[in-house]
Amino acid sequence: MTENDPTAHDPATPRPSADAQPGSGQDAAQGGWAGSPYGEQSAPASPYGEQSASGSPYGDPGTATPSGGTPHYAAPAEPSYHAVTGADPSYGAQSANPWSAPSAQTPPQGHPQQSVYPPPNTYGPPGTSIYNAPAAPPPKQKRSGGKLLAGVALVALLVGGIAGGTVGYLTGGTSGPSSNALDAPKPAQQTGNAPAGSVESVAQKLSPSVVELQVSGQQGAGEGSGFVISTDGYILTNNHVVEVAAGGGQIQAVFQDGRKAAAKVVGRDPTTDIAVVKVDGVGNLTPVEIGRSDDLRVGQSVVAIGSPFELAGTVTSGIVSSLHRPVRAGGSTGDQTTVMDAVQTDAAINPGNSGGPLANMSGQVIGINSAIYSPQSAQGGQGQGQGASEGGNVGIGFAIPIDQARRTADTIIKTGQAVQTYIGAQVKDAPQGGAELGAITAGSPAEKAGLKSGDIVTKIDDRNIDSSDTLVAAIRTRAPDEKATFTLQGGRTVEVTLGGQPVTPN
Repeated sequence: MTENDPTAHDPATPRPSADAQPGSGQDAAQGGWAGSPYGEQSAPASPYGEQSASGSPYGDPGTATPSGGTPHYAAPAEPSYHAVTGADPSYGAQSANPWSAPSAQTPPQGHPQQSVYPPPNTYGPPGTSIYNAPAAPPPKQKRSGGKLLAGVALVALLVGGIAGGTVGYLTGGTSGPSSNALDAPKPAQQTGNAPAGSVESVAQKLSPSVVELQVSGQQGAGEGSGFVISTDGYILTNNHVVEVAAGGGQIQAVFQDGRKAAAKVVGRDPTTDIAVVKVDGVGNLTPVEIGRSDDLRVGQSVVAIGSPFELAGTVTSGIVSSLHRPVRAGGSTGDQTTVMDAVQTDAAINPGNSGGPLANMSGQVIGINSAIYSPQSAQGGQGQGQGASEGGNVGIGFAIPIDQARRTADTIIKTGQAVQTYIGAQVKDAPQGGAELGAITAGSPAEKAGLKSGDIVTKIDDRNIDSSDTLVAAIRTRAPDEKATFTLQGGRTVEVTLGGQPVTPN
């Protein structure tokens, strides 16, 4: 029983009369539901409802049964619906255990005990008169049913105490010598290889090929990630990781074994957020194994490796949570010319992971980590570039499909310049869904195919087009000179041979 329990009974205070009428003073204090667990809560609230220090959902510890675990055998009180802060009224503290055995009833005050005359014994033994039978002596009136039951409770407590003491004695006497985990010898060192298909095996395979890129230039400094794609020093990364150094800045590559080397930009493509840099004078480089992204499946396990927040060699894992997600590379600063057809993942990706590999469980690179969704700054569901100083992982990251990155990187290495796939038409969102074409460039693939301004594209081959960004992303994933079937609103189809044009970075 606690001091602040409004329902606890003080032995010095008489209990309310059984004849108390509803609406009397004793009921007025019990009328509210202010403490209901379904009531309003102030923020910040626990997902399970804020509770006061004494607001256990199972009642105030101070109203527990007497020590020893035996219930208090007292006459049950009337049900009480008082306000209990942070607890359910049905489990609040009560003046008596509602499940205890009822005591013998005491006649109400002011009503004397009446003698009872049993009916004549018509079947009594021979010689017993059936007339004027003397009244049976009235039973001796008990002053209270609590005394006897209190004695019973006392016996129960004593039994509980004796039993508890006996069990404790027996247990203490047979526990044996103590043991300490600190005294146990170390287990054998792990010497076997990591299980194939595990995150550990992917990390062991890829980590030697992942580098941290420390970049500085006139506009600032930053850091990101990249991965080795050739033994002679070519490294694949994001454009937004190295663009600050493109105008005469410096790039330093830091390898897993601690070696450092200066790197220079070979070429970059802002429209796909891809760049290639090269280091010289560093031997024994291990290139990654490049996989494919055209057969990825939602739910497939993946591993991301990079240098988030300058923590080089960080490994995280997750799944492919979506495919063909139109995202503007460069985040909120990107325009429609930077839309990529991203692989979405819930693997933890943060600023500094940009340019690092996203791999399947065979250790093959299937994407380049490039952007994260940032609710604070992204608009319309666009991803935020990871090189930005704000934003953090919320379980939605985006990677450039390796099929697209591979084609772009190969072109950069061979020619020093990226080539962008295009059709030569402006595009915007159509009011009823799809992508509406605007001005058509003379001599462009769109004009040659017979597309007109105002045409609304609803599908490319088997892929539905629900927005202008989706149309741009679908075109970018394809190579120049590929043929694609455009389905227009109304059902008309047009075959378009995609074109290619050199990209000149700013």
